[in-house]
Formats: sequence, C-alpha cells, structure tokens
Amino acid sequence: MGRREPGWGVLAAFVIAVAATGCGRVAAAEDTVVRDESFFVEQVYPMLHTVQCERCHTDNGVASDTLLEFPGEDPNELQIVAFGLSMIDLVDREDPRQSLLLTKPTRRTEHTGGRRIRPDSEDEQLLLSWVNYLAGLSDDQVREARETIARSEVRELEPLTVRRLTHSQYNHTVSDLLGDQSQPANRFPKEDFINGFKNQLEAQGISPLQAEAYGKAAERLALAAFRGGDHQGLIPRTPESPTDAEAAGEFVRQFGLKAFRRPLTADEVARYCDLFLEEAGRAQDFERGASMVIETMLQSPYFLFRVERGANGPDADYEMASRLSYLLWDTMPSDELFQAAAAGELSSPGQIEAAARRMLDDPRARSALDEFLAQWLRFDRVLDATKDRRRFRQYNAEVAAAMVEETRRLFNDLVWNDRDFRAIFTADYTFINADLAQLYELPMPEEEFGKVAYPAESGRSGVLGHGSFLVATSNPAETSPTARGLFVRNHFLGQEVPPPPAGVSTDLPVVTEAAPMTNRERLAIHLNSESCASCHRLIDPIGLGFENYDAIGAYEETMRLQFGRGRGNASQEGGPTTIELEIDPSGYIQGIENSEFSTPKELGRLLAESETSQRAIVKQFFRYAFGRQETVNDEPVLDGLYEAFRDSGFRFRELIVALITSELFLQKGTE
Repeated sequence: MGRREPGWGVLAAFVIAVAATGCGRVAAAEDTVVRDESFFVEQVYPMLHTVQCERCHTDNGVASDTLLEFPGEDPNELQIVAFGLSMIDLVDREDPRQSLLLTKPTRRTEHTGGRRIRPDSEDEQLLLSWVNYLAGLSDDQVREARETIARSEVRELEPLTVRRLTHSQYNHTVSDLLGDQSQPANRFPKEDFINGFKNQLEAQGISPLQAEAYGKAAERLALAAFRGGDHQGLIPRTPESPTDAEAAGEFVRQFGLKAFRRPLTADEVARYCDLFLEEAGRAQDFERGASMVIETMLQSPYFLFRVERGANGPDADYEMASRLSYLLWDTMPSDELFQAAAAGELSSPGQIEAAARRMLDDPRARSALDEFLAQWLRFDRVLDATKDRRRFRQYNAEVAAAMVEETRRLFNDLVWNDRDFRAIFTADYTFINADLAQLYELPMPEEEFGKVAYPAESGRSGVLGHGSFLVATSNPAETSPTARGLFVRNHFLGQEVPPPPAGVSTDLPVVTEAAPMTNRERLAIHLNSESCASCHRLIDPIGLGFENYDAIGAYEETMRLQFGRGRGNASQEGGPTTIELEIDPSGYIQGIENSEFSTPKELGRLLAESETSQRAIVKQFFRYAFGRQETVNDEPVLDGLYEAFRDSGFRFRELIVALITSELFLQKGTE
C-alpha cells in the first residue's frame, strides 16, 4: 500500500475508536459545519464501515462496477481523503438531498445492497453533512479535489515473494528430479482453497504435520533413488572409490543446481560434500553418500520454496526460469531452461516472451493449465460429490470423472486452438461419452468424448450446461439455487458476496406431502428479512435460472418431489408418492441491466458479453499465477492484461503471454 502520512498513527487510533463506539457523530446536518476533509476521515468513513458498505463497494464486491469503490486494506490518510472526495461524482450539486450518495444507501433509490442506512437516522444526517460539503465546493476546489484523487492513485509495483511448492508442483518436481512416480504429496495434509485456489500465499505456511510429511517423503525418495542402482543417471561419473571427493563434489553441484534451481554457493558445496563423504565413508558406499545429500536437500527451504532474492542478485535468470516453469509447466525448469539461465538468455522481455511461447507449445503446458482449470472450476467438488442413490441411480464415480473430462476438453479446445475464450460460456457443442449422452439426452458421439453439437432448441451452452458445474453446485438430493448463483458471482463475475451474519438461520422450510413447494417458493423466505435479502437477492435469482437442471445435470420439465419410503410406484401399498410442480426458470443478475434469462444458454451469452465477466477471467488467472489476491497497486497491471486479452480476440494463450511480459512478472524480486 501507499506511504502513510505523518501523524497517521494517532489519526488511525481515533478512526478505530469512532468506528467501534459511534462517538463523535453529529446530531443533525443542520447543526454541523464541515470545515475540511478531516470530517470525512474522522466521522463519515468510520460510519460507512460500521454499516458495512465496503462489503460490496470494493474491487471484488458485487458493486465493483459502480462509481463508489472503497480503498484497499490499511489505507493511508491520503487514500481515505481521496475516497471521500471521489464521492462528488455521486452528488447532485443543485439538489444535494437527491444525491445518489444519499438516496442509494437509504434505499430511497433502488440499491443492490439493500438498505444500509436508516432514513432520518444520525447516520443519514452525518452523510448528508458530507454531501452538502461536496455540493458546496467551488469549481477551483473541485479541480483541487481531483488532483488529490490523482495523487492517491499512484501505484507501487507489488513485490514478488517466497512461495512454497504446491502439492502438484512437488509431485511433478520429484518426478523430473528423481524419476519418481509415486506422487508422495498426495499423502500430505490437504491444501486449503483461498481466493479460489490452492496455491495462495495465505495458506502456504508449514505446520508441524506438514514438516513431518516432508521429512518422511524425503527419506523414502532418497532411499528409492538408488534402489537397484543408479537407473536415473543421478551420479554424473563413476567414482574411483566410496569417498571420491571430486566425484562427490560434481554430484553435489549438479544435483544441487536442479534441486535448488540455482547454482550452489561455495559454502553450500563444501557443507554438502562433507555430509556426502561422511556418510559414504561410514557405509563404504558412494551411493549412500549421494542418498544422504538427496534426503537433506529435499528438506531444505531452497527446495521446498521458490525464493526470489532480488533484481541485482546473482541468480536472477535462474529465478526467472523457475517462475516460468512453475507457471507454464507446474514443475522445475528443464535442462534447456537451466542452460538459458546460465547463458543470461532470460534477461530481456523479448527473450522471456520467446521462451514462454516455446514452452506453451510443449505438452507439459496442457497439463499445467489443467491444474488451473481444476482449481478454478472446483473439480474436487464434482469428484467428491455424493448423490442420493434412490433418486440418481445414473450417477457414479465414472460419470463424475466423465463430467470433469467434458469440461477439460472444452477448455483445451478453446485454449490450444486459439479460439475466442468467451465460448467457455457460449459454445454450442460439447465433448461427451456414452454415459453423458444418455444423461443429457444428446446424440451418441462417434468416439469416446467426441464432439457433439447441441440441438438448436437446447438450453445448454458452454460450461454452464455441463454436469461438472451443475453437480458441484447442488446438494446430494436436490439442486441449490443459492450455491449456483454464488458460484457464478464468485468464479465467473469475480465478485465476493459477504457471508451470512453470525447467528442467522440458513434453514429453508421443510417440504412435505401436505405442503409441497418449489425451490423458488422456499427461497422466498430469504426476502422476508433485510439482513438475508441484501445478499440473497444477489445470488438466488441467478441460481433459479438453472432449475430445469437437476442435481446431476439432467434436464427436467417439472420438479418431481417424492414422499414416503419403500420401492415401487404410487399404486403399490407403502410405495413413494410423487408430486410434480411447475418450474419457473426465470432468472436475472441483480446489478446488471437487461440481464433476464431462463436458460444456461441465455446466461452464457450475458456473461460472454459482460466486461465484468471478461475481467473476472483475467483476475482468476492473475490470482493463480501470482498466488495472491490482487491489490489496488495491481490495477494498472490488471487493466493492461485485460486490454491485451480483449485486443487478441480473447485468446487465452495471449492472456498468458501478456501476464508473463507484464511489469509485475518481469521484476526479479525485492532488493
């Protein structure tokens, strides 16, 4: 974030105190004289936080497209002042009381976030005081205000940082380093999804359990490395004796270069050689010495972490090689990349772009991008899903795997054939096997996972019609419009919907044979409470547009409710009773004009044409590539990535290249 102004510590303490207690607020706007911007910093800004306006009005909030956007976390005084002054664009200078800044949060004007400020309350009077202040600024003062806003928007480049190998990267690295295919990281503690991905810095600490797992894996990998001899050619030349110091040094330097992804220092070479020769001498076995070095190196932070040591560091090109390989191949650099780093051929933007384009043509790039896709679209929720076997007998592990493969094939078709990536939402074709053809009621493919066109009257298109999306966002026995709407907001619009307030019941009315209800009727209960409605009106109307597609992705004309236990039909004694209810599949996206839809196909077209959704794709790949959520400092980078993506005709490979050649990726760390 930006530099804090002098005296900010005292001011921040005051702001926190005001936010916590509400003290210091004025009783009425008419009694208040706003002399300068300190009034906003000390009184209005804390009040807006108290009523939780920032939950939506942030870069990732559902109101991110509006003119009102809160500064990022831990803002300095200049940024808060600039935020307050930026509100002038929402002020009616002729009639301040009709300003959107006032009528929206009080919901005198329709407001996506619901009523945040009660009309005629102290909070409204406080906000009105600020509105009146902004409305009374002279033209010269307005120009000065805009200059202040411009100064606050100067961005600093976010530094790169230390990142731990993900479980996927660990498996691929030990495979390339040692030829080991046992995938030891599959037995590590599970990784958490943060910001939609498993590679985020926030979740990359090492717990005692994780450290123990690394130790056990290193021991097993080292023992297996020379089982039955040096089959992987790890030892560069035949030693003359078990304690051949020259051969030991050559092994340490060569293996260390690959394990640490940089040349070892002279001190490191000496220490690992001593360890090597001590163990080799004790066991009178050269390979035992090599095994000990491998075990030790695999537990080093220099193996487990990707370290960025600075633009002027001795290993800048090697760091770039790792940055490229782990993004594009999900593994350690190849021999060719190491050679390019040694020759200083990964220094200029042109050299790096050329290397990236060569790497994207390598089959390993497909596997690496599959990892991004699996996390972005949460394939784990599909593969781990359980469904009511009485209702969904077609569903099993093989069908779940087929659904994931269907989405993977569409993604690969768009990316590697350089098609318009917006077709992820609008593709009028899919790739299915016989099981999915039967489930979707589509023609049988000519080959396993062959390309099949949707009929013209089909409501499916793109990933929104895939079982992978529909299963991941459903409950075991029924659909979940709330989960489906939330997924669209989070993953396809890049917007975060605040979690429900603590203590709020999320239970829906129980459906009974005497009182059958559709999901639309049950979800209406959310609209009876403003605390629920403010968020549920953002997600439920989206999810309700998928109600013709059941919990395993099959189309159903009506909603079929079964009551009673036992097998057989309703005419048999003790058999289940089935009630069919008409489905209303109409949906819309709150906050986007003319966004009504009633099929996934119609929603797909809306998303493909939405700049918000287009930018969300950029944002998702940014988070995956850099392992963190974007900050206000990243806005120029994100804007540049979006423009490159758009200008390329939305080719995903060009988005990748644009990210790799961005200023943020090219920097070589912190000084």
